[in-house]
Amino acid sequence: MTFAYLLTLLVSLAAMVLLDHRFRLFFWRSPGRAAVVLGAGLVFFLVWDLFGIGLGIFYRGETTLMTGLLLAPELPVEEFFFLTFLCYLTMNAVQGARLLLAARAVDEGNDG
Repeated sequence: MTFAYLLTLLVSLAAMVLLDHRFRLFFWRSPGRAAVVLGAGLVFFLVWDLFGIGLGIFYRGETTLMTGLLLAPELPVEEFFFLTFLCYLTMNAVQGARLLLAARAVDEGNDG
């Protein structure tokens, strides 16, 4: 049992928090809305995983990089942190793209 994958996920999540803080992308823009959106995404994907596990589509692969701790049968604790990272990354990317497009529109408006 190792914590390599979990540690990697936690470091990646920390990087998302730093990007969010630096550019005011998601939680630093609107904490309440961000919590709702992240929570909804996390619940959606966890339910998706549980349905997949129940139908025999998803299963836990054996690897020495994971802790071996399970939230439910075939649902490793790392999956929770991966899904959190995935949702956070997506929202940072969406908000980052919006900021870039808005800045571009302002620059184009000033050129005219």
